[in-house]
Amino acid sequence: MIVEVTKFLYRFIMSADTNPDAKSKNPENYSFWDKDALSKYTTDTGKILPRKYTNLTPHQQRTVSKLIKKARHMQLMS
Repeated sequence: MIVEVTKFLYRFIMSADTNPDAKSKNPENYSFWDKDALSKYTTDTGKILPRKYTNLTPHQQRTVSKLIKKARHMQLMS
């Protein structure tokens, strides 16, 4: 019983939060290379979604917008 709980806690501790290879869900930690993550914040036509649809804080929205614009400039996104 104790071994099972210990294994569960180990898996919980070593989950995506501490795994450096895992993608971050925090938009402030995105890079302009994360095309799939940034595409959540654009429409099908490529426009950046406003805050009322993305539910981001103002700081996060500015960060995501800058990253999308940088990805567009580098022609990673259309």
